Amino acid sequence: MTYKRKKYHHGDTHLKKRWRLRNRKKDLDEIDSDLKEENAEKLLNQNVDLDLPGAAQHYCLHCARYFIDEQALSEHFKTKVHKRRLKALELEPYSIEESERAAGHGSFKFASKRKIVTQNNNTDVIDKDGDVVLDDSTASKKKKIDEDDT
Repeated sequence: MTYKRKKYHHGDTHLKKRWRLRNRKKDLDEIDSDLKEENAEKLLNQNVDLDLPGAAQHYCLHCARYFIDEQALSEHFKTKVHKRRLKALELEPYSIEESERAAGHGSFKFASKRKIVTQNNNTDVIDKDGDVVLDDSTASKKKKIDEDDT
């Protein structure tokens, strides 16, 4: 004798929507405007805000996320999430001109790819002697740059 499967739950779409909206990040076209030179400089050098993780000092431009310290940010650069976001940002965002070309107004051209590189970690500071100082406060962590070895 077979038993009928009981269906007491009518779906969890209301729960899915709540989780989807909570984890939502910036759209790719919003991030594209953040990658411009003047906006990127503002986002990377923000004022201290104690309400944000890491006091808003460690920010990933491509993923629009704040991190608690420099180590967490550098670990994030190695993750699949960050690499997928870089891959998605390679295509130029959809524009009004592109939509008009697709509708027949003008000649069609394929979306061009661009080179997106992970942002620099600003932990290395070079002093006037050409030494790389890993931390501003400690002078014992200096490395001499040997240009003769190459």
